[in-house]
Amino acid sequence: MRILLAPDSFKGSLSSKDVCSALREGILRVSQMDILEVPIADGGEGTVDAIVSSTKGTEYFEKVNGPLGEKIKAHYGILKDKTAIIEMASASGLYLVPENKRNPLITTSYGTGQLIESALNKGCRKFIIGIGGSATNDGGAGMLQALGASFLDECNREIGYGGGCLDKLARVDLSSLDGRIYESEFIVASDVVNPLCGKNGASFVYGPQKNSSPEMVKLLDDNLMHYSEVVKDTLNKDLSQTPGAGAAGGMGFALMAFLNAKLEKGIDVVIDITGMEDKIKASDLVITGEGNTDFQTAFGKAPLGVAKLAKKYNKPVIVLSGGLGDNYKSLYDIGVTSLFSIIDKPTSLEYSMEHASELIKDRIEDIIRTIVGVLN
Repeated sequence: MRILLAPDSFKGSLSSKDVCSALREGILRVSQMDILEVPIADGGEGTVDAIVSSTKGTEYFEKVNGPLGEKIKAHYGILKDKTAIIEMASASGLYLVPENKRNPLITTSYGTGQLIESALNKGCRKFIIGIGGSATNDGGAGMLQALGASFLDECNREIGYGGGCLDKLARVDLSSLDGRIYESEFIVASDVVNPLCGKNGASFVYGPQKNSSPEMVKLLDDNLMHYSEVVKDTLNKDLSQTPGAGAAGGMGFALMAFLNAKLEKGIDVVIDITGMEDKIKASDLVITGEGNTDFQTAFGKAPLGVAKLAKKYNKPVIVLSGGLGDNYKSLYDIGVTSLFSIIDKPTSLEYSMEHASELIKDRIEDIIRTIVGVLN
């Protein structure tokens, strides 16, 4: 039996690569099977590690400005064809900011621009940028400033960083923008379809997750609307209501407007890069999973993409996740054969996350023993 392991990360506990390792060990307790590991992600945190490990790319580290301007070490990947895989969360992620310091009025996406510049310096001209998990609401202005764009006020002075400064913006000067940008192709890996502004936009929908008060949300939305008007005057195009423009506090808007990026579903990008379709065709069983599986998984999370592709080739799919939530059985209708939680008795979330690796090994061992018993 050939088994394909294609799990997402168990966020806060194990990377997708670590989940693969635990699954492999549990399976091999039962039988020496042919196992292929393809860690996956959906564009958020863990995307670089998943793609680099699946494709045998190279990981690089760079000192950049974090969301609050402090120096941090961020990472990105380069594949053998010189495609750069950049994860916004690595440089500008919410997890980098302590809860008591989260403030999208001042957090900046500058570090993400520094990662792009670093990859340009290494010869990359194709970029895949996952923009999940951001701490910012600056419309991608910081990213552009890092690449040479100037965001100027009425007195021709550079405005500050963060979404709280965008109301001072009078014009955008692109004369010093890194020229290599125009030679490059950018793909945004994101499942967010929100526009930049309005009640369904970046500030109202995602601002509260970044510690925005109702007053801050209104201010940030007004600032993004003003920003989009200045950009409209600069580029003669209006993308403020384009689906996905509101992703990552407006990073989607900046990438599409200034870098002519194409927006694609994160899992679809990963499936394409890793050659997942051919690997599923050549497998007898597919095992995927994530930290928690519920009805939201059916709206485009990574295990859904794997299950839909497996269904195309009539391959059985087992979903093994940290937990099973509301209406998880809806996944049976879209290609999943069976779903399991790694939890086998009442326990705390903290314990489950701390012992996730052993719990995965034990549960997949039980599952594979049943399969082997039936086959024999």
